[in-house]
Amino acid sequence: MKVCDQFRALKKPKLDEALAGAKLLGAASKAGNDKLDKAQCKALDREETLALTAQIAECQQMLYAQRQQKVLLVLQGMDTSGKDGTVQAMFSNINPMGLRAVAFKGPTDVELAHDYLWRVHQQVPVRGEIAIFNRSHYEDVLITRVQKWIDDKECQRRYGQIRDFERMLAETGTVVVKVLLHISKDEQRERLQQRLDDPDRQWKFDPNDLVQRKLWDDYQRAYERAIEETDADHAPWYVVPANSKTQRNLVVASLLLETLQGMKLSFPPPNPELGALKVV
Repeated sequence: MKVCDQFRALKKPKLDEALAGAKLLGAASKAGNDKLDKAQCKALDREETLALTAQIAECQQMLYAQRQQKVLLVLQGMDTSGKDGTVQAMFSNINPMGLRAVAFKGPTDVELAHDYLWRVHQQVPVRGEIAIFNRSHYEDVLITRVQKWIDDKECQRRYGQIRDFERMLAETGTVVVKVLLHISKDEQRERLQQRLDDPDRQWKFDPNDLVQRKLWDDYQRAYERAIEETDADHAPWYVVPANSKTQRNLVVASLLLETLQGMKLSFPPPNPELGALKVV
């Protein structure tokens, strides 16, 4: 089974806690590796992810050289689900030419003065580029709905606008890959506590995370509905178990590589007129 098929979101997604801890790829999932301990499995998964990122780098070079297609990787997830960590693990060894990461924070006054998609549309990839969205336009149907800043009618209207927006991107040469990094509530608690207990990581802690955590179930339902409303073959959603950081990175790398390979990338054909030139 292809990785994209294995992790494609269900038509009626259900984000249960057990799924967040599943290990469906890598060393722990292979027959005959039952004698490996947790550390050994993680080490093997890191090695495999590194090999995949090397292949992603090759595909990215061809994508950049062609300057025809574009790739948008959307990363969504609850606080501490590992959006930053995924970007660092997958792209730190890739040529920054043709690669751009965008982190969407709370909108500024200027952004709020425009429609909610205005700031997002400015950041979509150009030809030959991979753009990674750390959070995205989906915040405008997640936190806005959970906090009741918009009602259900407005939320439904926005689902339609997002579907149209992503269809337009696909029809103009952008390959869209949307990933939900799915962690459990217990795993989030442990990660938040680790930030508090480590003086060098306390800067990452935001007291508002505790406020949002109280609305955990509401967010899970909001994600389920957003995925159900906006999943499409031209803009698919994938649900990635993210309790294990090495499993998370391996799955996202596998999804992206499989997507890039499916684009049939190649370097532009050589120019015959250049063959006779001699550099002196």
